[in-house]
Amino acid sequence: MINLQIETSWESVLLEEINSEYFSQLKQFLNFEKEKYTIYPPSKFIFSAFDKTPFDKVKVVILGQDPYHGEEQAQGLCFSVPDGIRIPPSLVNIFKELKTDIGCETPKSGNLQKWADEGVLLINATLTVRAHEAGSHQKKGWERFTDAVIQKISDEKENVVFILWGNYAQGKSKFIDTSKHLIIKSVHPSPLSANRGGFFGTKPFSKTNDYLRSKNISPIKWNL
Repeated sequence: MINLQIETSWESVLLEEINSEYFSQLKQFLNFEKEKYTIYPPSKFIFSAFDKTPFDKVKVVILGQDPYHGEEQAQGLCFSVPDGIRIPPSLVNIFKELKTDIGCETPKSGNLQKWADEGVLLINATLTVRAHEAGSHQKKGWERFTDAVIQKISDEKENVVFILWGNYAQGKSKFIDTSKHLIIKSVHPSPLSANRGGFFGTKPFSKTNDYLRSKNISPIKWNL
């Protein structure tokens, strides 16, 4: 059985979703999948984004689409990989922008847990995937759940920065009240998109911290 125990502050915020029929069906689907296939991330990491960044600590949201589907890559934080795992191409480009934007030295590891600890919710729209089958757990209920997460943050918090890279993430703008939150948009950092232009030079990290300071909120320590 897959354990979908979420951090307590998120549990109270998302109780209606967790107790819903669609979420029950999602759990049944995941248990069925686990019996037949390898799924990522391992169950203890499915809710890592929430465990590492409790609801009251969220300052920034970075939204991905799908977990990595290669062995030992996915750890429940979007774009992040564990220490010792080769840094994926999109994250290489994120680190390039991090260096040119605020001068951070290029990290040796792709583990973004420090960002999560700083208040950056690193959430994928779909929280699980079948091994080596990209998108295999899409449209099974996860998107409804994570849309509710974005809506709850928008409704119940103020002055959160939403970093939306690529068309898919930007489609979530409809859940965000821009009268009390900041949205930073650009093309996706994947090489296919970023190398065409529109990602490098967008300065999402400094823009985020400028906004937080303007609201008397302590900035994110982006250095890894």
